[in-house]
Amino acid sequence: MNSLLIENLQVLPQRIAQLIQFLEPLHNVWAFDAPMGAGKTTIIREICRQKKVVDVVTSPTFSIINEYSTETGEVLYHFDFYRLNSVNEALSIGVPDYFDSANLCLIEWPSVISPLLPPNYLQITITVNNDDSRLISWTIVQ
Repeated sequence: MNSLLIENLQVLPQRIAQLIQFLEPLHNVWAFDAPMGAGKTTIIREICRQKKVVDVVTSPTFSIINEYSTETGEVLYHFDFYRLNSVNEALSIGVPDYFDSANLCLIEWPSVISPLLPPNYLQITITVNNDDSRLISWTIVQ
C-alpha cells in the first residue's frame, strides 16, 4: 500500500486509521506536501484525534510548532513552516531536536526546511482530484 483515496470527509476517519496503522511503525517524521487548501491540517487534525490528543488541534501557522499530549502522555509535534523565511529560523527554534525526539512530528510545508529533514522520513503527498477527493500517497525518503 503506497496510496489511499479519501473520497469525502465521511470516510476520512477510516482512511486515516489505515494510514496510521501502516505508516506509524515506519518513521516518526511525516512531511505533508500539498498545495494550499488541500487538507493538510484537516488530515493532521484527524491523525491527532485518532491518537487521542487531549489538546485542541489547530494549525500552527503563526506559532510554527504546536505540541500536543495524548491521553497516555505521549507527545506529538505539529509544524507549519509556511511563514518561515529561512532555514536559520527553524534552526533557532531547535527543529532538529524535535525530529530526533522519536515523537511523531507532523509537518506542513516541509520544503521550506528541507535541509533539516532527517535522513529517513515519510514524504506524504496530497493530491486534490477533480471530484474534490484526495489521493494520499507516500514514499520513504532515505
